[in-house]
Formats: sequence, C-alpha cells, structure tokens
Amino acid sequence: MSLPALHNLSPDVCATAQLDAAAMAHLAQAGFKSVINNRPDHEGGPDQPTSATLEGAATAAGLAYAHLPVAPGYQSPEEAAQFRSLLDTLPRPILVFCRTGTRSGKLFQAAMSI
Repeated sequence: MSLPALHNLSPDVCATAQLDAAAMAHLAQAGFKSVINNRPDHEGGPDQPTSATLEGAATAAGLAYAHLPVAPGYQSPEEAAQFRSLLDTLPRPILVFCRTGTRSGKLFQAAMSI
C-alpha cells in the first residue's frame, strides 16, 4: 500500500487524503507519532473506514490517535481551538487527514491563528 501525497503544513505536521487501516503501520515506519482524523464517520459512504477501525490500527502501530470530525466547508472557532489543543499535546510529527487533505489544512491554518 502506498500512502497518499503528504503536504507539509509545518516542519512536523503534514496533511493528506483519506487513509485506510493498513496505512497506520506505514505511517509509524515513516516516523510519525500521531494521527488526527478530521473526517466524520460515514461521510464517504460504506467504503470509508470508521474512526474506531482506524484508531485500532493506529494504536496497534504505536501511534497516538485523535478523531476531531469537522464538516467540509466550515471550521468553527471551537473546532479550531480543539484542533490547536490536539496539536499542542500530541507527540510529533503529526499526520492530519480528511477526504482530500484540504479541510485539515484549512483547520491547521485556523488553529495557528489562535
């Protein structure tokens, strides 16, 4: 399995598109310490892995995992603050993801402005 393209948001935070459970071991091997999932469960239909499935795979791979589901199109100030808290407390480097990586990137920008 190859990982989707990674986009550097900062020296130790990257964003990417939807991941599957098999990707978690690859992320750990690549040196990531944490994963933040910004995609609501079932947003992409039945083929999208659930957060619980991804969390189990992340934990098995030795990664910290957080699920902060954010709807596409709008990130509230409260969501940005929650995201900032995760960025401040999770071990780095951190990989954040959503359907395409764009939503996570916008959330990162909003969180950094707090």
